[in-house]
Amino acid sequence: MGVKKVGETYRCSVCGNEVRVTKAGGGTLVCCGQPMQLIK
Repeated sequence: MGVKKVGETYRCSVCGNEVRVTKAGGGTLVCCGQPMQLIK
C-alpha cells in the first residue's frame, strides 16, 4: 500500500507510532521493519 493523498493517517502495529501525510509522493511508510497500516 502506498501513500496516496494528503491527510491520510498511518499507524505502526508494533509500537503504535502514528504518521499523518502532509506531502504525498507514493511509496510505503515503514516502522519497526513492517509497513504501516492506513487508519484514516
